[in-house]
Amino acid sequence: MSADFLIIGGGIAGVSAAARLSHHGQVTLLEAESNLAHHASGRSAALYEPRYGLAPVVELSLASGDFFRASANVLSPRGLMILGRPGEDATFERDIADMHLPEVPFEQARALVPILNPATVSRTALADHAWDIDTDLLLQNFAREAKSNGAQFHLNARASAITKTAKGWRVSTASGDHEAAILINASGAWVDQTAQMAGIKPLGFQPNRRSMARIPAPGGHDVTHWPMMFGCGETWYAKPDAGALIVSPAEEHAMDPHDAWADDMVLAEGLARYEEFVTEPVTKLLSNWAGLRTFSPDRVLVIGPDAADPSFFWLAGQGGYGFQSSPAASQLACDLITRTPPSTSDALIAALSPARFG
Repeated sequence: MSADFLIIGGGIAGVSAAARLSHHGQVTLLEAESNLAHHASGRSAALYEPRYGLAPVVELSLASGDFFRASANVLSPRGLMILGRPGEDATFERDIADMHLPEVPFEQARALVPILNPATVSRTALADHAWDIDTDLLLQNFAREAKSNGAQFHLNARASAITKTAKGWRVSTASGDHEAAILINASGAWVDQTAQMAGIKPLGFQPNRRSMARIPAPGGHDVTHWPMMFGCGETWYAKPDAGALIVSPAEEHAMDPHDAWADDMVLAEGLARYEEFVTEPVTKLLSNWAGLRTFSPDRVLVIGPDAADPSFFWLAGQGGYGFQSSPAASQLACDLITRTPPSTSDALIAALSPARFG
């Protein structure tokens, strides 16, 4: 089966790229699992906070704002709160400066989240420029756009071999071979393995596990309008979720690519850190899970053609920013692949290019 563009990976990166490229040619997307967004994309904290991350990530996320605001029902108000303890002033001040959060009196923060502990929380900051992302709706919107333009999505299509051909690339799967002139590597935690399979030099991506626990609403409170809360320095975070609260230890533990699961001890330690800031103890877990957040060596996304073979395109290293940066990241990828002048600055293109790794 032949196409113009062949994408490996059915997470938000691959699916959004498929939507953009489907306006320019025939797209084939291969997903190894039985459903889209099985790994990191299906385990996201689902927040659009455009000031979160390093400068190139922030620029991509801010550039995605117009798309989000024009997409019905994809965003809903959430807000963001940063909490600090005595002795954490420098970290607290750095965090609120980076994310443009004004400091507010403790009582103002506690009026929103009544379980905050006055004995341990010394400083609070709050802003409303953070929104929940309906990640399933966003993903399905992109998938629907791609398929309406004739894109072919193949599930259970794990690549077993990748071969360079005279016309581009051939990817072999259990159900058959697929060919295209351009190969887009959007395979998440497996991006370096995909590159090696294609004979392309890996760039040094590192998957890191992050765990999550879902707990009942603390103290029976209605958490619907609570903001997302971070311990400064991102030592934990908590976010309302369908009447409950999801709490993460916010760990980054290096892992080989795999279908991740939460570590009980890591969860316990993270929940203990969260409990220091609140007056309601955790007495029950409703569920838990983990995902792999994959970073490049400099923790910035990689978007661009491989330096040695421009027909191999990197769309990788989304880390924890995949959903919130996906509108601008996918548009940039499409522009570079189709040689359309991008609206993105030259400096940002260079900051995202795989060529930066030599």
